[in-house]
Amino acid sequence: MSRFASLRADFTASLVVFLVALPLCVGVAVASGVPAELGLVTGIVGGLVTGLLPGSSLQVSGPAAGLTVLVYEAVQTYGLRALGALVLAAGLLQLAMGALRLGRWFRAISVAVVHGMLAGIGLVLMAGQVYALADAKAPSSGLAKLAGLPGLVGDTISSGRALTALAVGAGTIVLLVLWPRLPAAVRVVPGSLAAVALATAATAVFGLPVARVEVKGLLDAVQPPGGSEFAQLAHLGTIGTVLAFTLIASAESLFSAAAVDRLHDGPRTDYDKELMAQGAGNAVCGALGALPMTAVIVRSAANLQAGARTKASRVLHGAWLLVFVVLLPGALGMIPVATLAGVLVLAGWKLIPVKDLVPLWREHRGEAVVLAVTAGAIVVTNMFEGVLLGLLMAIVKTAWETSHVHLEIDEPDGEGLLCVRVLGNATFLRLPKLLDQLEALPRDRVIRLDLRRLRHLDHACELALLGWAERHNGEGVEPVRVEHRVVVAAPAAAPAASGPSQGHPL
Repeated sequence: MSRFASLRADFTASLVVFLVALPLCVGVAVASGVPAELGLVTGIVGGLVTGLLPGSSLQVSGPAAGLTVLVYEAVQTYGLRALGALVLAAGLLQLAMGALRLGRWFRAISVAVVHGMLAGIGLVLMAGQVYALADAKAPSSGLAKLAGLPGLVGDTISSGRALTALAVGAGTIVLLVLWPRLPAAVRVVPGSLAAVALATAATAVFGLPVARVEVKGLLDAVQPPGGSEFAQLAHLGTIGTVLAFTLIASAESLFSAAAVDRLHDGPRTDYDKELMAQGAGNAVCGALGALPMTAVIVRSAANLQAGARTKASRVLHGAWLLVFVVLLPGALGMIPVATLAGVLVLAGWKLIPVKDLVPLWREHRGEAVVLAVTAGAIVVTNMFEGVLLGLLMAIVKTAWETSHVHLEIDEPDGEGLLCVRVLGNATFLRLPKLLDQLEALPRDRVIRLDLRRLRHLDHACELALLGWAERHNGEGVEPVRVEHRVVVAAPAAAPAASGPSQGHPL
């Protein structure tokens, strides 16, 4: 493809991505409890800063629904001005991890934990935005949001204003669901933009009494953090929030990069450079007091489907966002909050892997449990603690699945000798089963306990086996003979490094 043709394709794609990103940037900001302009600032930085840097050439960055719940919690706890310091610290941490070439290690995070994290975010996001659909204030915690839903229903039914807002938000959701089924000529306009534009026009024409987005102006909304905000970073709670920002933003960006790589045949993502690009973008967003950014699969997919060829498309989309916020800031104040809530309710639903849950339960039950526990913990506690619990569950599951151990029992000489071979990985997790099998052996037989084929024997298991042998020797007529284990697994006939194992009574 010629350079002119490539530029033309990127120009067209940038307009499409701009139209997709505009309502999402505003909606994520409003749902996060910050001025709408800050969402656009993050989108602009994602295009003009992160978009220019190497890493993944076709994925698009900006404010994401996946961080909405965490940002809202941080703003409610530490204040809006502290958000910049938190995001800046997270960006610098991402830069350091990229420089240390840790980007590729994010691919080692359990997929079940990531999906559980997104599902938990989706549940909390949907629960919160249901209140916004009726122009009501949502409770702060996830459990309180769920517990307050019956009361919300009663309040909405008894209020004409709330019913009007609900009609606007529900109409937005219906239009978004039906949009992919409309003729291709209509679907040239992104569904989220069409839904927001139609809802805004309807409320303006009919003078509907619904809440609209509050507009402060770009200069008033941008509040760089000061010394007192940076001083808060020394507190344990803020450190946890920074780590949560870093982990979630990095994981979501790099998983998005892997998904985008599967959608095109161009250059593959350099994960370390992409992590540094995300870090640079978040550092700039933090310095401006804006929302944190991640790579967003919805915008990235729209970029590819629109025919983007190079990173020019994502850079231009940031330029169009900047032009909009400079020339048409008043347009934001006409958008109903309920229609943005409708967009985000659907975005939250898409974060929950509904179609994958049943197959996952059938084929990988342990992964399904990790996913469910992570999602539930985020709803019950908060983002950081939920993700930590999910990671702990994934580690425990892996340890349990790898610590298989079983016994092979035979009588090699037919004269009463029992040869008991212990095979696999003997860890404390399997001790109850292992000891039950050993305790069931007859007390009046000569037993040779062969540990040479164990691939791993932890200290707890070793002490337990020796303790069983001592008890058996005290109660039985014949001593147990133990053949020393060889650390490296080898065929039965292979000698140990120091010579053949010699049996000895305990």
